[in-house]
Amino acid sequence: MFNMMLGEVAPGGVGSGLYGMLMLAVVTVFLSGLMVGRTPEYLGKKIGQSEIVLVAFYVLTTPVLVLTGAAVALSADAGLAGLQASGPHGLSEALYAVTSASNNNGSAFAGLTSGTPFWNTLLGLCMLIGRFLPIVFVLALAGRFASRQHLPTSAGTLPTTKPLFVALLTGVALIVVGLTYVPALVLGPIVESLA
Repeated sequence: MFNMMLGEVAPGGVGSGLYGMLMLAVVTVFLSGLMVGRTPEYLGKKIGQSEIVLVAFYVLTTPVLVLTGAAVALSADAGLAGLQASGPHGLSEALYAVTSASNNNGSAFAGLTSGTPFWNTLLGLCMLIGRFLPIVFVLALAGRFASRQHLPTSAGTLPTTKPLFVALLTGVALIVVGLTYVPALVLGPIVESLA
């Protein structure tokens, strides 16, 4: 489930992992530029406010779908009726189903009765929005980058081929996911594994 929440950017991930990693690379370059007081650049293009707004919308799309979808599923009687268990395992069932529909292949735990109109509609909407809305933001960012002039490499350019950048990118990916999903994971899968 963590790989799906990470946006399929972990090694071996399938699907939209490549453009997810590129979006996280833009965030990493932007944050690194802020830390050293330089205007951030990526692939010879300056990263401005409009680019970061598109990246922020991309990064927030899946968490909003996952957390809102799980909240709707756990607050509706029809959603609770589809869960096999209550407590932490029930939260894990709902969280996994909505996460998978929003960012992966739409699978669910074996105990979830997802063949009901409520679950079909909820997971279908998560799948529809979770697949196409991020693509819109990625294509809009690509258009913004394409319209920018290429800048020559300078002393302020962060080299993206060094181990430092890999470490920064890994840290940004883990922090973004950690800050977004840890409360839900603590209440569901982590509590379940400790019980």
